Amino acid sequence: MLDPKRFEELATRLGSVIAASPVGDIEKNAKALLASFFSKLDLVSREEFDIQTQVLQRTREKLKALEARLDERDRKAAGAPGE
Repeated sequence: MLDPKRFEELATRLGSVIAASPVGDIEKNAKALLASFFSKLDLVSREEFDIQTQVLQRTREKLKALEARLDERDRKAAGAPGE
């Protein structure tokens, strides 16, 4: 997966190279270009990924509990004669 620290390091290096050059606008253009590129990748942060993983886990647990309740009701209905 892509490491944000590496991109920060890249931006820092680009900034130091550009600061030494007479063209200051290149830094702004490079940052805008990189931001545009990464926004098109449709990435999510690690925090958001972890949150969604927890939501999925809770949903699976609820589904298991509901399936168990349904199975119990089916067993009771099958065991009750005349209903």
